[in-house]
This record gives sequence, structure tokens and C-alpha cells, in this order.
Amino acid sequence: MRAFLYVQHLLGIGHLKRAVTLARAMAAAGLEVTLASGGLPVPALAAAGNLDGVHFVQLPPASAADLTFKSLLSAEGRQIDDEWKRARRDALLAAWRAADPHVLVIELFPFGRRQMRFELLPLLEAAASAPRRPAIACSVRDVLGAQKSVQRQEETLALVERYFDCVLVHGDPGVIAFERTFPAADRIAGRIEYTGYVVDAVQAGHGSAGQGEVIVSAGGGAVGAGLLEAAILARPLTALRDRTWRILAGENLPDAEFRRLSALATGENGFVVERSRPDFTTLLANCTLSVSQAGYNTLMEIVCAGTRAVVVPFARGQETEQTLRARCFAGRGLLEMVEENALAPETLAAAIDLAVRKPRPSPASINLDGARLGADSVLKLAMGVTP
Repeated sequence: MRAFLYVQHLLGIGHLKRAVTLARAMAAAGLEVTLASGGLPVPALAAAGNLDGVHFVQLPPASAADLTFKSLLSAEGRQIDDEWKRARRDALLAAWRAADPHVLVIELFPFGRRQMRFELLPLLEAAASAPRRPAIACSVRDVLGAQKSVQRQEETLALVERYFDCVLVHGDPGVIAFERTFPAADRIAGRIEYTGYVVDAVQAGHGSAGQGEVIVSAGGGAVGAGLLEAAILARPLTALRDRTWRILAGENLPDAEFRRLSALATGENGFVVERSRPDFTTLLANCTLSVSQAGYNTLMEIVCAGTRAVVVPFARGQETEQTLRARCFAGRGLLEMVEENALAPETLAAAIDLAVRKPRPSPASINLDGARLGADSVLKLAMGVTP
């Protein structure tokens, strides 16, 4: 059974990271998987065997020009035009035909990624009209972005009803129900399947890396400079001032910002400043405290590790997704949260001291098996297609 998974990340790398985790689980379930990515390359995600068993296709990359996500740029930094769109559409359709899948999985669309309709609508039409129609599924996180208008919800519902057999929601309805951010979900309730949260297994017990440290991370780093700076300045104000603080800036933090933050930390003993670490989940399992943004993947890795944590959700532009999820998890006692508009060394230090005084949280009440269960659902869809 063959599966084709499409993903487009525009700013951070969270969408791609979750897709890689799901693709690996699909391969482990016995599927022959092609993962097509339309965002900028992220070499670290292909390192250390992350894509073993998965055929990876890098489409001509596109990224968001700014936080509105309305304008897209090519890999060369130029605004994409109709010629670029045609070439990208043709590359995607060629990869689709080469894979000849029994199941097509599209990440987020039609609940988001409207910017990519120029290629996704032709892809869906090609799939729907194929001599052997594949099963078609949407892979979507638990929380959508800014509230959609009634008209936008109706457009989304029409696309789901026309093309999609299943909507795989990577969340736990006992924590956040999908209708919380997509009120019209009851119209497609028969197609919605909750998988639980998708998260890489935490590598506990694989060495002592991070033991006793404070791990400060900003995901891919594209929008994390403010958090990293606040953490560096908060250290002397906290009860953990004598611990090693490891700053993971992310591969997408601009070089000038990385140098500035490195210089800010250089004058203090006990800081280690790095771009990223392949053993991040091991660091989480061993550390005394995690300080991070609140992207889906990082949040799930924190909860899975059962580590004490302080998160600062990204909330610029019209972004509400990270804040809603973080509030729900904070309400369950799983972490402390500082609103981005309240971020300062003093507020961050206070949250750190509060978190470190509490016992390590237990994630027992949350379904974190979304990678395996999502892969099983995709496999069942594929097996339902006539050979």
C-alpha cells in the first residue's frame, strides 16, 4: 500500500516536523510513503535517520513574506508569480503520479493553506478522477488559526464534502475539541477522526545530556529572538541562576541575531548557546526546566517528557493557536505560561521560579499516541481502496 503526504510550512518548521513524525509512523505501519514538502529545506529533519523508510520530495520552496501569510516568496526571495505557480503545480503532480498512491494525505488544507489552492485543487481533481481513486484524507492539528468567517467555513465544508473521505484531527477531544476553533465541525462529524497528539517518542535514558540544566528553545527560531533574550536576562533573577542554561536558537534565527544573543550570553558563566540539537527530547527528559515557545511539537514533547516547563506562545499578527492550546495545558497544571505581550525578564523569572517549585507533571490523562493511531487510520484507508 502506497501513501502520498503533502505538507507546506511557511514560517516555522512545526508543520513539517509533525508531517515527518507521521510519515515515519506510516512507514513503520507498512506503508510505502512519499512525503512532498513545499517549504524551505530543513536539513536537520533529514539527518540522523529521521526519514528512514520515507521517500522525500522537495518541491520548489515557498515561504511567507510576513506574518500576514498573504504573500509568498520563492527560495530566492522573490514574490512568486503565475509562471512559478505553474512550475510548482507541475512538479507536485509529477511527484503524485510517480508515487501512484492508494491514499493521499494533505496537511491542513482545506482548513488552511488557501494560498496553495493553485496546486492543491488540481491535485485533488487528479486524485478524484484517477482510474483507481485513492482515499483522500486531511491531516490537521487540534487548533486552527484565527477564527474563520461563516463564508470561509462554508467553503471549507464544500471542499471536505466533495473530496475528502476522512479528517484526521491530531488532538484529544477531552482536551480541545475541534469545534472549539471550527464551529461548523458538526456538519462533517462523520468524517472526523481524532488520533491523539502526534509526538516523537522522548528519548529518556539515552545518556545524561541536559542533566540538571535549563533548556531554552525557540523551535525553528524564525520568531524566537525576543524569548531567547528575555531568558538570558532572566537567569540572574531566578532560583536556577547557578544551573547551566542551554540556549537553542534554532536554524532559522538570522545570523546577526544569533551573534547578538551569543555575545549577550558570553559575559556570563553557565550559558551554552547552540543552533539546535538532534537529542532535544533527551535534553527535555533530563533537564530541570524547559523554557520555550509553545508550538504544537515542542509542547507535546514537553508534556510527553513530563518536564517542568514555562512556555511563551507566539501571538503576533493574527496568531491565536499557540495561546489557546497553552492555556488549556496550563489549566491542567502541565506547565506555566507567560503571555507574549507580557514577556520581560522579570515576568519570565517569576514563572520559572513558580514552575520549578512544583512536582514534575504527569501527562497520563492526554492521548499522545497520535503518530501510531494516525498511521493506522491511513493504512486502513489505503486498504479500503480497490486494487
